Amino acid sequence: MTNTTLSRRTFITTALTAAGGLALGVGIEGPAEAASLGVRPWGDEGKRYPGEINAWVVIEPDDTVIIRYGRAEMGQGSFTALPQILAEELECDWAFVKPEYASANRNLRENKVYGSLATGGSRAVRETGVMVQQAGASARERLIAAAAKRWSVPASECAAAMSKVAHKPTGRTFRFGELAADAAAIKLDKEPALKRPDQYTFIGRRLARLDVPLKINGSAKYGIDLEVPGMVRAAIIKCPVFGGTVKSVDEGAIAGRRGVLQVVKLKDAVAVVADRFFRAQTALNALPIEWEVGAAGAANSAQFRKEYLDALDQKGVEARHDGNVDAAMPMAAKVIEATYEVPIIAHAPMEPLNAIAHVQADRVDVWVGTQNADLALALAAQASGVKPENVYIHNTFSGGGFGRRLGPDEVAQAVAISKAVGKPVKLIWTREEEIRQGRYRTQAAIRFKAGFAADGTAIALDMRNSAGSSNPANVRNGLDPQTTQGLVNTAYKLPNYRVVSILKNTHVPLGPWRAPGHSQNVFFMESFIDEMAHASGKDPVALRRELLAHRPDFQRVLDLLVEKGDWGKPMPRGKGRGVAIHESYDSIVGMTAEVAVTNGEVKVERVVIVCDCGVVVNPRGVETQLEGGMIYGLSAALFGEITVKNGRVEQGNFDTYPVVRYKDAPKTEVFITPTPGKRWGGVGEPGATMIQPAVTNAIFAATGKRLRSLPIAGQDLSGGA
Repeated sequence: MTNTTLSRRTFITTALTAAGGLALGVGIEGPAEAASLGVRPWGDEGKRYPGEINAWVVIEPDDTVIIRYGRAEMGQGSFTALPQILAEELECDWAFVKPEYASANRNLRENKVYGSLATGGSRAVRETGVMVQQAGASARERLIAAAAKRWSVPASECAAAMSKVAHKPTGRTFRFGELAADAAAIKLDKEPALKRPDQYTFIGRRLARLDVPLKINGSAKYGIDLEVPGMVRAAIIKCPVFGGTVKSVDEGAIAGRRGVLQVVKLKDAVAVVADRFFRAQTALNALPIEWEVGAAGAANSAQFRKEYLDALDQKGVEARHDGNVDAAMPMAAKVIEATYEVPIIAHAPMEPLNAIAHVQADRVDVWVGTQNADLALALAAQASGVKPENVYIHNTFSGGGFGRRLGPDEVAQAVAISKAVGKPVKLIWTREEEIRQGRYRTQAAIRFKAGFAADGTAIALDMRNSAGSSNPANVRNGLDPQTTQGLVNTAYKLPNYRVVSILKNTHVPLGPWRAPGHSQNVFFMESFIDEMAHASGKDPVALRRELLAHRPDFQRVLDLLVEKGDWGKPMPRGKGRGVAIHESYDSIVGMTAEVAVTNGEVKVERVVIVCDCGVVVNPRGVETQLEGGMIYGLSAALFGEITVKNGRVEQGNFDTYPVVRYKDAPKTEVFITPTPGKRWGGVGEPGATMIQPAVTNAIFAATGKRLRSLPIAGQDLSGGA
């Protein structure tokens, strides 16, 4: 993921342009409006819209406020949160607001006018919030200036509210829709100052999400729902051994099949194109394909596990070293050690990857639900040979992403197939292809060593971490920051603290999973902190308070967590309560989990979450994201494991890669305790990290059994450390 920072000057010079761009409308009125998602061009490229006040805001004559949305909506709610931030400054009537996806093509042409169009790392609000605030404030002041000019009065005598500008001395008003065309032509001497958090009246409201009505009534259009005129369908299979290539294809075996149009051979995949997807897929299933797999065809999970554990004995690179661990550890009165590990896991979004591509001689159109429209555009240009400025990405809702849709493999494939057949092509991956051709969360292992003084005070913590890098471009001096997230930047403070990183990759492709490095490292760290508490004879919350004494914000979260989570309250035999707390994506999240262990089976009964994310845009959105993240992380904790045999992934669907179902879901309570200030914290990912150690720590409390690996399913929970 690429972070793009826009200076105030860049924002002003780019946001004041009014050039057109292919934009995609998403209304909330009903099916007719919803059906336009992804297929209705906002207009011809380069056309100026009379009511476009800046790149983010278009106001139509009927007062409809179109707010461009520069991220991806996968269920996380930023499709509502970012317009809510902009509306705070614009002073519009929320009933008139209609978000639409920003144009990746325009973003390319106009110097990143929308910033980054990548959605990941809980960055939508954190990275774009101030940008859209400024866009809203700028549009408001230009509307006020337009009204003042019409009335020939000072702008200081005018104010905006509820999509109207009023002249305060006389009570005269203009609707925004009446002023928008004039406002678009006005240039401000300087950008207006933004409201302080204590001045917010709209940010902080519990608003219903704008996309939910469409998703409830079934009218929302996901990528997999879309059709364009003249399109054909394609099914695809990639070499089942990662890195392998196509050796031969016996096309004659499916010659003459009804509806089959063409076989398209790519370097590492084969697609069948037909008039219907079912015909394409059944023909593909019958197509004899021989693969060139190389040495990776002998790889297996047992080998990987040994390699990651063996890597812990290699030299590695220090990612952080406070004090002098080597000098402190021999002085410790007590030393404990433990090794933790996690397997490869998949993203498994509900909607498999899919894309529609239409390649023409001088233009490419792609309809896709992607987390990274900028990268999708670049890949489409590369695959087609068409100039990037002639490529148009029409983003849509997507049925989950969790990091998988950041690397849009399906876009390059769909473009290559469309180029080969000369028609618009709709490519759909099967669930099995989705599971077996992922960009997985890395396998990882870590070895901890902690030293204590005679009174039980922790004096040293040493760790050696082996994990894979999902992006070699991120590696600097042998370190990939993502692999040590949550270890290097922990809030815990010890006088002697060291993190050694060893990068270890296999032939399995890796990618960011929800809360990338934090997702495994928080499990490691928060589990071992519990071990340290047990070894020093301290309550797990008490030790955390001790190691976080310098952080009053953490103490406040712990205070509320203890109160709401009933920490310290006795539990019946066979039940336990576990705790975890961590800061990531500028948010502090604490969690308790209550479990019951019966006949070796675990049931997570209750989860309490406390969050400090700074400015709360929409409390309802914060709550649902923390709840959803927790459920996603619970799936990984209980069941998540991808195994490899003969270089191939063994799992293929939810029967072999299970996820949490309704019967597994715990009662969940969320409490928000924001720290005053200007901090915009992300909440899409922290919940997914906290649940794993909270549950395993609760299992220890219930059984005395310390789980140092995941998933929990299949492990002996009969008791004993």
